Amino acid sequence: MSKTVTSSAPARGPADHDVRTQIVAAATEHFSRYGYEKTTVSDLARAVGFSKAYIYKFFESKQAIGEMICANCLCQIEAEIRAAVDEADHPPEKLRRMFKSVVEASLRLFSQDRKLYEIAASAATERWEATLAYEERIRELLQGILQEGRQAGDFERKTPLDETVMAIYLVMRPYLNPLLLQNGFDYIDEAPGQLSSLVLRSLSP
Repeated sequence: MSKTVTSSAPARGPADHDVRTQIVAAATEHFSRYGYEKTTVSDLARAVGFSKAYIYKFFESKQAIGEMICANCLCQIEAEIRAAVDEADHPPEKLRRMFKSVVEASLRLFSQDRKLYEIAASAATERWEATLAYEERIRELLQGILQEGRQAGDFERKTPLDETVMAIYLVMRPYLNPLLLQNGFDYIDEAPGQLSSLVLRSLSP
């Protein structure tokens, strides 16, 4: 996972981004080695060489640090999805690429490290803000593709847009949510193509 600190996760204290980055880097390493649940803020303080009280100047809790790591991970996935969509010229192909990149990026980042997977699982279970914001951005990206397709005459326009967006998002969701993703490994290879083809047929004008 990237150690780049994003602004979408909760943080506080002095505007010293180098210290935040150092704390997040140490937390990422500890979570990878010992797991999210077994790592304490005291462990992180010892690893970074700060006091626990000093770390609390930047993050209000261990979960806040976990959210920062989670946000970084989700931003990587989102960037890959957007890059794949941007490579296509027409809405149907954009939708196909979105399905494919959602599966590939999520699978790679969520399965790279089983210890860090605990953070993603906690985020999904407890509905952390980083996860909610990510899901909203994915729905907005999907809505943009559908609007473009409707304007171009590629997609039907009778169904309310918000209903269509949510229906397709629910088809994608098993590959966006780490708790659901682990149950679909047997269908990873064929899922993107088959699901996107089914969705595109339902969108035919």
